[in-house]
Amino acid sequence: MKQAVITIAGLLLTMSAAAARQSDTDNRRSPVIKILNAMAEGEDSLRQDSIIVQTIPAQTPAPAVTEAKPVMPVAPEADEQKGNTFTIDAQVRARGEYDHGAITPRERGDDAAIFFNERARVSIGYERQNLQLKASVQHTGIWGQDAINERSGRVAMHEAWAKGYTNNGLFMQVGRQELSYDDERILGASDWDIAGNSHDALRMGFENEEHKAHIFGSLNQSIDHDRIGNYIGPMPYKNLAGVWYHYQPRDLGLGISVLGLNIGVERTRLGEATGDVKYMQLAGTHITYAFSDFDFAASFYYQRGTEARSRKDISAYMASGRAAYNGDIVGGFLAYDYLSGNNGRNTNQHAFTPLYGTAHKFNGAMDYFTSSLECGLQDAQAGVFVNIGRKRPETGRPVTISGNYHYFLTGEKYGDLEWELGHEADFQVTARLLRDLTITAGYSFMLGTETLDYFKSGNHLMWQDWGYLTICFNPRILKLKW
Repeated sequence: MKQAVITIAGLLLTMSAAAARQSDTDNRRSPVIKILNAMAEGEDSLRQDSIIVQTIPAQTPAPAVTEAKPVMPVAPEADEQKGNTFTIDAQVRARGEYDHGAITPRERGDDAAIFFNERARVSIGYERQNLQLKASVQHTGIWGQDAINERSGRVAMHEAWAKGYTNNGLFMQVGRQELSYDDERILGASDWDIAGNSHDALRMGFENEEHKAHIFGSLNQSIDHDRIGNYIGPMPYKNLAGVWYHYQPRDLGLGISVLGLNIGVERTRLGEATGDVKYMQLAGTHITYAFSDFDFAASFYYQRGTEARSRKDISAYMASGRAAYNGDIVGGFLAYDYLSGNNGRNTNQHAFTPLYGTAHKFNGAMDYFTSSLECGLQDAQAGVFVNIGRKRPETGRPVTISGNYHYFLTGEKYGDLEWELGHEADFQVTARLLRDLTITAGYSFMLGTETLDYFKSGNHLMWQDWGYLTICFNPRILKLKW
């Protein structure tokens, strides 16, 4: 741990010196005036200070409240002949939140929570022919969580993996890694969360221009040489096995994916391990089609097996559909999600569980429905976005304003309760100010019902809202090729 802290400290000193030199240069360029001009008119003088942002995947709603990861610059053609590449990337992301009814609706008399969380991540990568290595260390926490002279801060390894591959498309990847597939509904990096998702796993497969086939698995234990083999730990499962196949025909906007999982979770009794592992299986497909500025997506997943906590038999499913227009300046989408649920009299478990995906992307930015809801869920959605400013080849337009509307209903009629859960509105502004700086602000509110109170507690007669402001730096510190 001491060595990791010393390494990070050295990297931060390098970052500070680079930032100081950049600050002197930027001061001479009058950055405030340039930024204001760019926000209003897309001023070309800011071209060299634009951020490189990730293109929104076809299956992801353009105005979704998510935070994009940096896209690595494309190496010049001359560098392609060099055999070794070494990179150091950093991310410092601070997000302030005003929680006046997010995640769980507030009761009468509850005050708002106001706080900042922060992620500081340093990633080191190495690549040569048939080999890739990556190590990503991060510190996460809430402002004020550590003392002013904290000696035992929280530093964790987000990723640490090696990947070997052959010239005919076979590969093997082992270590702590992100498992991210399709639209990330089932398995995703969950970059919105302060720490994100990563798994200790082995992944193997084959990839070429049209076909991708992966198999992967993980086995978790708390200590080595544990002959009893019980596991109740920080990971949400004891073992995981999965297969994924994706077909993307050349010169056609069609994509078809198939995903299968087998997940083992150990049952507990009064907080103690029992050695009884219950298994759940998932199988489903995700299909996308895009042409011109239009894209369409549909998903279906089915779950079966045994629920570890209640030992009930599982039979649950979800289905979703989406149609979107992604124009250069304006766009919008319509979508519908259905997650099955129980009716209050079921003896089996029919509530669909979203598992380990990027939950914040789906079913409202206030995160009321990121986990399984007993009654299931219907979410009818509509969204619009507007891009502002002069378009640049690398970055697009510098400012995006978006709004989403969700109408929530239960998936099943639950007892004598009404179907309607509520209405949520989400608004977001994203400004890509400099090459390595993005600022995002959002505001949401929920108009709930008595049915929402029953399943999520709180008081629907109270105003429920939430807002945030994110400042994110994503600089590339070093890139060497030799």
